[in-house]
Amino acid sequence: MPDYSRQNPSPRYVELLGYYRELHVGGYVEKNLPPEETFDGRSLPHHAGNIRRVAKEYNAKTILDYGSGKGRQYGPLNIQLPSGEVYPDIRSFWNVDEITCFDPGYEPFSRLPEGTFNGVVSTDVLEHCPVDDIPWIVDEMFGFAEKFVYVNVACYPAVKTLPNGENAHCTLERPDWWIAHFDAQIAKRPDLRYIAAFDVPLTDEQGNSSIHMIMHQG
Repeated sequence: MPDYSRQNPSPRYVELLGYYRELHVGGYVEKNLPPEETFDGRSLPHHAGNIRRVAKEYNAKTILDYGSGKGRQYGPLNIQLPSGEVYPDIRSFWNVDEITCFDPGYEPFSRLPEGTFNGVVSTDVLEHCPVDDIPWIVDEMFGFAEKFVYVNVACYPAVKTLPNGENAHCTLERPDWWIAHFDAQIAKRPDLRYIAAFDVPLTDEQGNSSIHMIMHQG
């Protein structure tokens, strides 16, 4: 296998990146999604509570969202807790000073960040990346983190397709496959921790399918 990298990604990566750039600009016509609602970061708020707990544990003040989409998840949200506390946005909910967005498919956030961050979060991203590029992408992601990485991976086919008709989730692997990649990063960075949330399909005795989240920490 060629030694792919950010500077030398696979031809498949370049192809898919072109599709995502096209969708960011033109929207998902087949789903009646305008550009502003296409890859707008809507998957992250579902994990905001988990990330809040991790950020507090590690006293994180700077966060990188790796694969952030358009970053609309960091706009006004009016988050209200059962205790009655109200937070106007995710930044205040997490009690962090800075959130940096990076997404190579969205031009405003396409420049690779500089330096490192207390924590890196990535939700609904890796399954969209070609399998041959996963090693360097995961290495890059973990390389930005000083304390922790929170990563969410979908282990089921997407409801969306790409302009060429292929499923948007191009790398469908079991959690243990991903864990092996993440553990390899921790072996190189023993002071770093990761929390992985895997969305996996389960079928009950009646044949009904649903998506369940499996958590793993390394």
